[in-house]
Amino acid sequence: MALAVFERLFAGRWIAGPGIEDAMAVARRFNKRGISAIFNYLGEDLRDRRMVDDAVSVYSELIRRTGREGVRASISVKPTQLGASISYRTFVKNYNRIVKLAKSNGVFVWFDMESHGMVDTVIRAYRSDMKSKDTGICIQAYLTRSYDDALRLARAGAIIRLVKGAYKESPDVAYQSREAVTANYMKIMEMLFRESRHFMIATHDLAIIERARKLNRRYKRNVEYAMLNGIRNPYAVSMASRGESVSVYVPFGRAWLNYSYRRLKEAGHLSLILKSVLENQAI
Repeated sequence: MALAVFERLFAGRWIAGPGIEDAMAVARRFNKRGISAIFNYLGEDLRDRRMVDDAVSVYSELIRRTGREGVRASISVKPTQLGASISYRTFVKNYNRIVKLAKSNGVFVWFDMESHGMVDTVIRAYRSDMKSKDTGICIQAYLTRSYDDALRLARAGAIIRLVKGAYKESPDVAYQSREAVTANYMKIMEMLFRESRHFMIATHDLAIIERARKLNRRYKRNVEYAMLNGIRNPYAVSMASRGESVSVYVPFGRAWLNYSYRRLKEAGHLSLILKSVLENQAI
């Protein structure tokens, strides 16, 4: 009973539903308001080959439908969904398969990040194919290494999606306070304006967004903004109406529980999610 209430009141606010059609329907609604979608099929830390194969199949079908139906959307794939917990060889094989299919269908691919232990694996694979400009990489500001990673990637021409991060890590690899993570986010973001021509600012922090918009009046970069479905939807619509390039992250699938709990525990998200439950976030 309690789980059903949680799913209806909270998870249902930002998770599109269990299937591809649910995600496509949400994307179409956002597209009508000038906003793109970033699809993410829920599930991570996959160690079973059949589950990895299933994730690859779902993303493959999603890519084909996105291209065929003309939906404005990219996809965001986690490394363990492609087999990174099984072997690097499995990960790269599936990585190449997804990128090749996405390129042929005109769909951009974001390679997401998971825990600290996966960072080197993702960067290694991404750097091998980043010159195609059809892929981007997520950098998490809560990790102490991320400024250096982002600087090297930006100077090499990477397309970076900057997020704060939603994983619990030890103090030797990650900032522990919301204030420290925010400060590092701002530091990385300001570096991106100096060093990169194309990147994405993914946050609900209005102070960060307004700082980014101010910086872009000076640097005139190709800056995109991203937010989670169900949180600040009206603000995303408002930004798009002012001519900003805006995307909304649209998770879908049945593995919603762990994702939802992690988002609720992420610094700063609980108050936003509770507010979104009370407010009308529909578009």
